[in-house]
Amino acid sequence: MFSDCIIMAGGSGTRLWPASNSKRPKQFLTAPGNSTFFNAALDRALAVTGEDGRVIIITGEGHVSHIITACAGLDEKDRKRLVVIPEPLAKNTAPAVLCGALYAEASSGEERTILVLTSDHIIRPLPAFTADAFAAAAYARQAFLVVFGIPPASPATGYGYIETAEALPALPALPGLAGKPEQPRVYRVNSFREKPDLKTAEAFLAAGRFYWNSGMFAFSSRFIIDEFRRNAPDLFGSFDRLCPPVEAAYAAEGGVRVLRGWQGLKEAYGAVKSISFDYAEAEKCTRIVMAAADFEWLDVGSWDEYAKLSNSRGAEVFDSGSEGCFVDADIPVALCGVKDLIVVVRSGKDGGPPSVLISQKGKTQGVREIVEKIRAAGRTELL
Repeated sequence: MFSDCIIMAGGSGTRLWPASNSKRPKQFLTAPGNSTFFNAALDRALAVTGEDGRVIIITGEGHVSHIITACAGLDEKDRKRLVVIPEPLAKNTAPAVLCGALYAEASSGEERTILVLTSDHIIRPLPAFTADAFAAAAYARQAFLVVFGIPPASPATGYGYIETAEALPALPALPGLAGKPEQPRVYRVNSFREKPDLKTAEAFLAAGRFYWNSGMFAFSSRFIIDEFRRNAPDLFGSFDRLCPPVEAAYAAEGGVRVLRGWQGLKEAYGAVKSISFDYAEAEKCTRIVMAAADFEWLDVGSWDEYAKLSNSRGAEVFDSGSEGCFVDADIPVALCGVKDLIVVVRSGKDGGPPSVLISQKGKTQGVREIVEKIRAAGRTELL
């Protein structure tokens, strides 16, 4: 079991624009199974922390209301295990992880074993995930940074890769692995690789020792704080005036504790640079291992991928002679004689900006370019 789990729930989620935007990013959209991506992550966090474990949710100030709404259906005892920390500014994943680790130790007064989860991925089945997570916890307790690698199913160019070295021996009697025929494979990490071009990705796949980087980690709080101090002193120094949280700093919202008055947090985020956890820490750490995932993992990074998971969602569609289209709309949509389109409509009735995306299937990676053009045009209110 983990003492704490950190869920990173920030970000703007523009790869699924216009349904996902800075006000309501991807993690709050409906995932397969009629739960949101965030709620599915919350289920995973609660499963690996046990009845006494805490779930620390790092998110943007503008997303707190979505978090509270998402947690409304939890039992009271589970809501009491949650702490929401609103980030004053978006500064990428390294400050978020450090913030969560510092909170975990400062608020408890002891070393904690921590799992860091993303909030916008599909992971299933839950028992396979928890078994791999418990294996990672065993290594984390031995002062290792553990990353989760996904066996690549294709030469994907949209993911970073982890290059592994030798396999490590299995640890004895890992809690939570009862009934699992084999313990997860754990390897030393040789290197991290950037998102490759297709030729390089094909070489990675053929080599057999490269894995997709899932963006999930496990460690002990004291170990990772010392690693930040050693490998990212400027980043760590930005948090040196952060005071231990006091009870008066919390607000109760919907039965969930929200740490709105943590003294020194605003100053820390104002001083720290924006940098990912991979760059700031993982790539520099010498005691790092990778657990090869036995669970199914999918980063839904485009509307093409989303459309494969779901039929037309939330839409009243009137069709005449169309074929193979996917529609996600909050107003009625009519299709006449079209084929293999993805149509996403937001009318603005939810308070967001009215916007429409129409794309051929197989072409929705172009949404990234569209988002940049919107920014360049000074229309950031659409994002």
